[in-house]
Amino acid sequence: MTGGWIPGHAMVLAAGLGQRMRPITDTLPKPLVRIGGKAMLDHALDRLAAIGVGHAVVNVHHLADQIEHHLAGRTHPSITISDERTMLLETGGGVTKALPHLGRDAFFHLNSDSLWVECGVSNLQLLAQAWEPARMDMLLMLADRDGAMGYDGAGDFHRAGDGALTRRLAGGQAPHIYAGVAIMKPSLLDGAPAGKWSLNLLFDRLIAERRLFGQPMQGQWLHVGTPDAIPEAEARFAASAHEQA
Repeated sequence: MTGGWIPGHAMVLAAGLGQRMRPITDTLPKPLVRIGGKAMLDHALDRLAAIGVGHAVVNVHHLADQIEHHLAGRTHPSITISDERTMLLETGGGVTKALPHLGRDAFFHLNSDSLWVECGVSNLQLLAQAWEPARMDMLLMLADRDGAMGYDGAGDFHRAGDGALTRRLAGGQAPHIYAGVAIMKPSLLDGAPAGKWSLNLLFDRLIAERRLFGQPMQGQWLHVGTPDAIPEAEARFAASAHEQA
């Protein structure tokens, strides 16, 4: 790790049902599906640890006991479990529940199934280096739609020259995909409702205020949404390991 500001805390979302990954997720939570020799959840946590993030909150719901057992004893980063067994709170509600454990400074927010192949640089560190709290309330890591593996959608965002984001118009296309990783300020959740809600509500508000920004990632983002996508992702990780050898 090189110098510069790095968030001390992270929220890692691991509570989803993984319905598109069935039948695997009937008995195994999606964050524990192994790609490239390790669970998807461990890819996220190991990358946080590698740049010096000391603490992560991991929320659990579906097959929660398996995830808790998997994480038992991990110290880098240290883990706090946010228990959503009684109600799945979605992306916004989950982070609101976890907020007391995330400190007062901006923190990483990651989907546990966000996978990518690095290109000689930590994309989490690039995101931290691009963070400018004076003009940003949230900074999203963006993947190139055309270069993403296993993705056939229309994209999510357009990015202006200064990095500010706007949504893809209905029926249109956009060049950038939200890669499932962000830096956000805890103050964004002041007055947030209890219960389940989506961070998409925050995206819309911040776009209107011109406070939502994006940072293009380096390397390749891998969309692993169904069992059929696993072999291709495995092959891509194997190729990356060979390239770096």
